[in-house]
Parts: sequence; C-alpha cells; structure tokens
Amino acid sequence: MHTFPKSYIDYLVEFHGSRDYFECHELLEEYWKEHPEDPLEQTWVGLIQLAVGQYHERRGNLRGAEKMLQQAEKKLSNAPLDNLGIEWVSLQRQLSTKLAQLTQKSVQPYIDIDFHLTNEELKTACAAACAKRGFIWGTPSPMQDESIIHRHTKRDRSDVIAARQHALLAKKRERNGM
Repeated sequence: MHTFPKSYIDYLVEFHGSRDYFECHELLEEYWKEHPEDPLEQTWVGLIQLAVGQYHERRGNLRGAEKMLQQAEKKLSNAPLDNLGIEWVSLQRQLSTKLAQLTQKSVQPYIDIDFHLTNEELKTACAAACAKRGFIWGTPSPMQDESIIHRHTKRDRSDVIAARQHALLAKKRERNGM
C-alpha cells in the first residue's frame, strides 16, 4: 500500500476535474514549501511548472507556456513518476507534442494534458475526491469560465493586500518609535 500526500491528490483532482491549473499550482507549491527535505522536491516543482504552463497556454500566453513546459519537461524527465502513479511515456508524448507546436508557433486549439495513472489506489482516491467535489475526471477545460481561465486576475486578494498594509503600517510605527 502506497500513501500519497493529500495535496498531490488534490492537485490531480483539480488538474483533471476542475481544470483549475492556478489552484493546482497553489496546492502543490504550498506542499513543496512545507516539505523542503522531500526527496521528490524537483518532481513537485516539475508538476507545478506543468500546471503553470497549462494555465499560460490556455490563456493564450504561448511564450510563457513554452518556457514553463520546457522547464517542467526537464525536471520531470528523470523524475520517479512511476512512484507517483504517473506513466511517464504518455506524459512525455503529450509534452513533446505541445512543445513542438509552441516552438513552431503553430497555433492549435487548446488541449488539456491528461496523466495516465497507473496506481489503482491513487485512481480510487482521485475518483472519490472528484465525486465528492462534483467534478468529472477528464472533463475538458471550461473555456468560457473566466474565473478559472484568468484566475490570477479574478481572485480575491483582499487578505494579501490587508497583510501588506498591516506590514507597512508596522514599519512606519517602528521608524517613528511608536
């Protein structure tokens, strides 16, 4: 029996269920930062870059997509993806095709990357998580959903803004000896 991090399962569910690649990036980046000694560190980074590349491509930022997907391919080329229940050959084929199109500036309709999962326990966990969230595994990207397609510009950042304002105010008070 193999135990997969919850953040990884959540990443897979978002990657294949909601197709919210920005959320994929957030979930796995948080896990990666919380586990700096993890032997899969570079693999996590590669999977994060893959999600970011998908996000950029879907938004039409083809240069950003190409750059991220090239970096993801490098990180994942020697990664122990079989330990994470991902078939590398299938992923490599999809990445190579996508990168060839991006490099040649060949405008193609957007197509999602899908991982071929090889671990039955992982498949079961992902299917259950998808069902619980009301997602259907493998659903194509919701190209009309601006809140997902342009997530970084549409998200609520009020907590980040408030934290920055609080930090600035604290700095001012410190400088003024208050």
